[in-house]
Amino acid sequence: MEYLILVDSNDRQVGTEEKVKCHLPNGKLHRAFTILLFNKDGKLLLTQRSTSKMLWPGDWDGTVASHPRQSETYVSSAERRLPEELGINCKLDYLFKFEYHVPYKDIGSENEVCGTLIGIMDEPEKIRLVEDEISAVKWTTFDELLSEIEKSPQIFCPWMLVALYFLSESSNNIIEPHKKILKMWNKEGLKSRLEDPLKYHFPDHKWELKIERN
Repeated sequence: MEYLILVDSNDRQVGTEEKVKCHLPNGKLHRAFTILLFNKDGKLLLTQRSTSKMLWPGDWDGTVASHPRQSETYVSSAERRLPEELGINCKLDYLFKFEYHVPYKDIGSENEVCGTLIGIMDEPEKIRLVEDEISAVKWTTFDELLSEIEKSPQIFCPWMLVALYFLSESSNNIIEPHKKILKMWNKEGLKSRLEDPLKYHFPDHKWELKIERN
């Protein structure tokens, strides 16, 4: 049985709880992460969630989303999870974190403080999909992705849209190649183009950037 880390709104641990109970309709605020993995040309790797998933089955996500374990950082947990879902290893940088709460039909919800990580994959041909996690992958440019999100927001996971919205808030303490990728994606109009798709998923605007506290 998998247990997740329960947190308060400042991302301080307040306990643990079974994964399934954290994802019931009311949800329990817990720690999570999402990874945005790019190739050297600046294309983003999207993954399609397995249709066996309880929440958002078959929808398109960023590269990988999961949950840290006890004693793990956002970076170490994400680097541990990548080979478990895609069969690859990649060094990652931490960008920022956000809090959000969004229901999925009447089945369950996500209620998370979500760290966002970035990486550049050197050998994309080594991707190996893990059964029951990811059913398909595709590489996309900024313009291709934003056009598709505007046209069909319902096929994309809500936390991915929040992560893209906050790219301009990324930490300055990241390596230069990641800064170059972020510059390619922090185009003028990114936030305004995501506002309507975000309203589709969050009519009550239950998402916000979390300010880092020392």
